[in-house]
Amino acid sequence: MKPLLLGLSLSFFTLTNAAEPPQSVKELWADFDARKDPLETEIIREWKEDGGVFRHVRYLIGNFKGKPARMAAIYGFPEGAKEKLPAVMHIHGGGQRAFLSEVKLLVGRGYAALSVNWGGDGDGQPPFNSVEGAQPGDPNTDWGAVDPTQLNVPGYNTVLPGPKQFFEDREHPKNNNWYLLTLGCRRGLTFLEQQPEVDARRLGVHGFSMGGNLTMYVAGSDDRVKAAVPGVGGQGFRWQSHEFIGGTAMQEQVKGDVDMFRRTLSFESYAPLIQCPVLHRSGTNDFHGWMDDVYRTNSLITNQPTRYSWSPHLNHRLIPEVAVAMPLWFDHFLKGGPALPETPASELVLQTDDHMPLFRVTPDQKNLPVARVEIYYSIDPDPRARFWRSANVERKGDAFFAKLPLHSLDLPLFAFANVYHTLPKPESLAAIPGGSKEVKEVCISSLLHNTDPVKLRGAGVSATANISTLIDDFSHGLRDWYQLNAGNLTHQETWTRKVTDPMYRGTDGSKLKLTLKMPKTNRLTFVVRENEWRSYRGPRKTFICEREIQGSDAVQTIILEAKDFTSEAGVLKSWALIDQLGICAHNPERGSSAKQPPLWNGTAAEFVRLAWE
Repeated sequence: MKPLLLGLSLSFFTLTNAAEPPQSVKELWADFDARKDPLETEIIREWKEDGGVFRHVRYLIGNFKGKPARMAAIYGFPEGAKEKLPAVMHIHGGGQRAFLSEVKLLVGRGYAALSVNWGGDGDGQPPFNSVEGAQPGDPNTDWGAVDPTQLNVPGYNTVLPGPKQFFEDREHPKNNNWYLLTLGCRRGLTFLEQQPEVDARRLGVHGFSMGGNLTMYVAGSDDRVKAAVPGVGGQGFRWQSHEFIGGTAMQEQVKGDVDMFRRTLSFESYAPLIQCPVLHRSGTNDFHGWMDDVYRTNSLITNQPTRYSWSPHLNHRLIPEVAVAMPLWFDHFLKGGPALPETPASELVLQTDDHMPLFRVTPDQKNLPVARVEIYYSIDPDPRARFWRSANVERKGDAFFAKLPLHSLDLPLFAFANVYHTLPKPESLAAIPGGSKEVKEVCISSLLHNTDPVKLRGAGVSATANISTLIDDFSHGLRDWYQLNAGNLTHQETWTRKVTDPMYRGTDGSKLKLTLKMPKTNRLTFVVRENEWRSYRGPRKTFICEREIQGSDAVQTIILEAKDFTSEAGVLKSWALIDQLGICAHNPERGSSAKQPPLWNGTAAEFVRLAWE
């Protein structure tokens, strides 16, 4: 009879069905040996391109409930490599697949690389695709009698039994999807270490979103990992209720024994077990990897280097200066390349002569010079929805500092800094679709600092900032905004969360006044969103106003009232609950989006001033 789990026979589970379930991460993984069973590797296809050898492969994950489970993947290595290579495993995100482009990026930098296809269901239909480049009829990932993919969504936050879970008769952490997915990825490490081109002592892992989660799980359960880079995922405390202004929220409502889940499956229980350097890349407003909890989780990693790299204002996206930190991290720890700068020393000073909080950051300049420093602060406890105010940075010697004026002492204060270091030579991410061809800087972020109203008052801080009707004069460009589809003028969207900040929020009856320059006639779509990520405050709603703007070489002004913004449910009644404002050439949510948008005419609109009237 085939083993039910790698290295464990059916009789084992028959005899231990009544045993107590594991109560820690170590106990959960104690009976698993990622090397024990043969991989039974299939090479479905092999080809050469761009200086690399690439293979579409499939390997045995294990046998569950008497049926085999197999993982499809893309493997690659530099053609003609004469020495053993470091190797990196890439883990895709939700709704994605194994990417040849991710393998090519690493192969082009001298690595062997494997991109696993954990989400494949065998039918080749999106979003559960076969590996990138697969041909019709190619074998895909097949989980057999279990299903930890997104076709079994309830399995991610449960320890309860079920027909597609590990056990059908008892509550157990192995019933959780993350257990089986981590097991499959750990078998991917076994695949890598068995390749003749690979130096098994130099293995890394990185992933994005759900792949970021799996990066933390793998690094915390497998000491073969020598460097890890989770992205927009992998923070703990997802089961815990968080207090925000207007209500509470949590990321996961766990089904079953919450304490068992916390001890065996939550990331804060894996972090202390990680025995490798960890770089965390994310967006400051990520819905999946809450910024504050990323710091809480990674602070539990002991005796290992950690770094943070944050893309300001973004959700689930990375700027080039953050994206490039991943290959540079591996270059240092797996290839002996130059080290990234240390996390910059930082300090939030509350007791100052002018009674205004001060943030001071002193970057590490031993290896890479500092190109610029950005300091951000916020008064919003919700990491997904908060607007990060840009502070005016000054320099004194090796230190950079900024004053953080507050309009109220009734709200908490959060602050951090991004330090952009100049690279010795430009780095390319062009192998990845949309990746920059020439990245000249790398971003290393400071620790996150926060304090509460009691401490602010106790330190003698004064409210010195005045609420203003001016939202932005664009004297600093778009530093308080972010763009989607930047440069593609037909689909470009320019967004800000500034309007959710009490300093810049519109009052009832006020009008939105935008001054701009636009030489050619075009249609603009103005979008406001209520309760973006703030379900504790009310339902999410999107309101849209479309205007055709006549082209002119002169500055012109557009006036918008709340009643100009409409949704299927009616008109916007108040600015009080809006969290985001977008100025879009085309917005896909409704309205003209139902048709193919007209091509943008001429150059981009130039924003001059935005204010409440």
